[in-house]
Amino acid sequence: MNGWWVQPTIFADVADHMRIARKEVFGPVMCVLDFDTEDEVIARANATEFGLAVRLFTRDIARAHRVVAQLQAGTCWINNYNLTPVEMPFGGVKKSGIGRENGKAAIEHYSQVKGVYVETGKVDCPY
Repeated sequence: MNGWWVQPTIFADVADHMRIARKEVFGPVMCVLDFDTEDEVIARANATEFGLAVRLFTRDIARAHRVVAQLQAGTCWINNYNLTPVEMPFGGVKKSGIGRENGKAAIEHYSQVKGVYVETGKVDCPY
């Protein structure tokens, strides 16, 4: 096939100051950064100007929910990746998007609620 293609690539020994760790990469790329504590990895994940999505893999579901609750991202996957069923809102925070696609959140984003009350019978009104 002709064109520009990037093979799936894993970058090891990535440090926080590196461009690949600081910018959104839209391609088959994964960066590996070591961490010692849960607090360290949460702080690292939130210390970015982006917040589209996170993927968290663990056998400890309670830990997964505790961590996800602290992450500044619009979409979070636990033990999975890149599933966006139409019922689930998808979108980012910070510089990673405005609003949401899918679900009730998308309808609310593109709508303005208006209340209208219609009386069809006789009205006794003091005004």
